[in-house]
Amino acid sequence: MPSLPELRELETILHQSGHHADVSVLCHVLTKHKRFPVYKIALGNPDPSLPAIGFFGGIHGLERIGTQVLLAFLRGTLSRLRWDVSLQHMLEHIRIVFIPLINPGGMWLGTRANPNGVDLMRNSPVEAREKVPLLLGGHRVSKILPWYRGPAGQEMEAENLVLAETVRQELMGRPFSLAIDCHSGFGLRDRVWFPLAHTADPIPHLAEVIALEELFEQTHPSHRYLFEPQSLQYRTHGDIWDYLYLEALQQPQHCFLPLTLEMGSWLWVKKNPRQLFSRLGMFNPVAEHRLHRVLRRHTSWLDFLMRASCGYQSWQASGPRRLRLQEQAVRRWFNP
Repeated sequence: MPSLPELRELETILHQSGHHADVSVLCHVLTKHKRFPVYKIALGNPDPSLPAIGFFGGIHGLERIGTQVLLAFLRGTLSRLRWDVSLQHMLEHIRIVFIPLINPGGMWLGTRANPNGVDLMRNSPVEAREKVPLLLGGHRVSKILPWYRGPAGQEMEAENLVLAETVRQELMGRPFSLAIDCHSGFGLRDRVWFPLAHTADPIPHLAEVIALEELFEQTHPSHRYLFEPQSLQYRTHGDIWDYLYLEALQQPQHCFLPLTLEMGSWLWVKKNPRQLFSRLGMFNPVAEHRLHRVLRRHTSWLDFLMRASCGYQSWQASGPRRLRLQEQAVRRWFNP
């Protein structure tokens, strides 16, 4: 068994899952001395007429906390399935997909990029329409530098290819679907980012974003999440979720909304400045009590998203209300 703690935990969870989960290996990732599987776990009803949600993590190997949050949520969900009748009933009406560790090779190596030196969040063929930050916005100079996109003209990395195919098969084409991708490392706040990253233009599904935010505030009034478009902070080339969102827009009768949870790791560093001297400490909570607090807080957010996806027809706006929400979101985020 590979000596990667998160992968060992995932395989333990899957071994104990019984008949509840449909588990498959999407691909294997090679490093110089190791071979790692990329697992997909699916729960619930595969009927394409039903809503779906996908939980994704570990795209950046340094940001282990994203995978750890998803593993805690997956373990709890599978455990509850043995006795929670309401959850059993809900899974008759929704499809749930997990890829909690997309970049196991990068996590093993302790790098942001995959074993080929490619940043998976800069690897899609989408080109930014406006100026991007030097290097940070994605480049093709050298894999020695961070945020490397990969060589021009080549297909996406294997990890992104299987991620994209999973999204197409499991999420796109349904009446409603969400994706949540768990990251860390930006700011003192936990942010929920929505597309687009390659341009500051507003998306057609702003009404869904702001309606989802209102629903979360009603059910979790003391939350500390900040909802905003990623472009409000910076723009990039090659964002994989922009690539998939733009593809999904070719089916306007369906709604596919990818979100990113960007956990504010600067807060952990502020409380423990010694973490600055550790590469992992800059992106992950080190203190045990703080780690457990983070897992508890974000597990509630993931559970909310699962239930909101299942009940989307009760809160998704239509008609004049949808138009009002769309205009409200444009004023708030794009015409301040």
